Amino acid sequence: MNIVEIIGKKRDRKELTEEEIRFFVRGVCGEAIPDYQISALLMAICINGMSDGEISVLTDAMAKSGDTVDLSYIDGIKVDKHSSGGVGDKTTLAVAPMVAACGLPVAKMSGRGLGFSGGTIDKLESIKGFRTTLSEAEFTEFIRRDKIALMGQTKNVAPADKKLYALRDVTGTVPSLPLIAASIMSKKLACGSDAIVLDVKCGSGAFMKSLDDAVELAQKMTAIGENNGRRVFAVVTNMDQPLGNAVGNALEVKEAIDTLKGKGPSDFTELCYIIGSFMLVAGERAESLEKAREMLKDAVSSGKALQKFKKFIENQGGDPEITEHTELLPAAKVKKVLTSPRDGVITSIDGERIGAAAVGVKAGRLVKTDKIDFGSGFVLLAKIGDRVVKGQPIAEIYAPDEVLAAEAGEQLLKAYSFGENAEIKPMLLAYTNNHLICG
Repeated sequence: MNIVEIIGKKRDRKELTEEEIRFFVRGVCGEAIPDYQISALLMAICINGMSDGEISVLTDAMAKSGDTVDLSYIDGIKVDKHSSGGVGDKTTLAVAPMVAACGLPVAKMSGRGLGFSGGTIDKLESIKGFRTTLSEAEFTEFIRRDKIALMGQTKNVAPADKKLYALRDVTGTVPSLPLIAASIMSKKLACGSDAIVLDVKCGSGAFMKSLDDAVELAQKMTAIGENNGRRVFAVVTNMDQPLGNAVGNALEVKEAIDTLKGKGPSDFTELCYIIGSFMLVAGERAESLEKAREMLKDAVSSGKALQKFKKFIENQGGDPEITEHTELLPAAKVKKVLTSPRDGVITSIDGERIGAAAVGVKAGRLVKTDKIDFGSGFVLLAKIGDRVVKGQPIAEIYAPDEVLAAEAGEQLLKAYSFGENAEIKPMLLAYTNNHLICG
């Protein structure tokens, strides 16, 4: 088999065979294909796309290029969730214990943040002692016994994806929907769950800016999962502004804890109920989304969800006392209050600009070697649709020093727009299952 011929086929918009795709992935992992030829095929895919069948084979080959987790001996349907990322997205921290408290096993593999979208692992590592480097035996035992565990992506999980992503990052092929879908789903398949709920973010604070692109990505990932024997739901949710009020690792952990106590921001709470409901239906713990929402609300009001989060932290080496004493979480050295420059209604908040400002106060990283300040970030006191007056506090800034706090304040002001009326979009924009779009 010849890689030059494979590149030529995709250049000419022809469909690759399963054998050709698997040959390519083996060559990527075994370094039998040089980077310039890998990059050439990636560009051809970026320009000409792939069929659903091609994407499914590519994803399966990438998932099987390294270690996979076997959860088959654990009773019941195991469910995973994934978010495409967005500013202030701490959903896993709240929804996973909610769902686990309803008796559904949640097996989660997460990554670190890069750029304006924070990573779940970074948020959890703001809890003293918390570890995400688990053996497979620990991971599976926690799921079997307590219905919840989370581990970081190891170097042996989907190694083909790591190599391909590194090349995509430097060749301008990151935006390719087939490659995005294969990258996300290869890691989901390797984690071993039976069902997957995908949260595709759409808006200024997400990677997918348009609803059409978000729906297309959701459809492709749904098809991949179903073609590989998984039950998949994908929801498209609103990320036109940061999710919830908190942006920053320890601040987001605190907000997740508040939500598990029934005191979280309304938009974030609503998203948790949406994602959790789809997870319970996917895992056949609830026969309808309405019944699932009732179960989640009961898990919160009864305190079972918070207790599950506490057990989750304890299992993975963290201090469970933070659930009752959030002051034990890391705190920034400097706090600054940002006030509104005028009277009016907040009409928009540029989520990506907020995320970039968070990176500026060390709450995120631009490159993998950047060190995070876990206590830094923002708490938004006013959001889209709120009427404010000049001088009213609209955000709190937490930063390592006064200079960074002042710079962040300038950036945050640029993220806000004011007017007389604001459009309030629903949280759930669309969902897919068996390629049927509703919403």
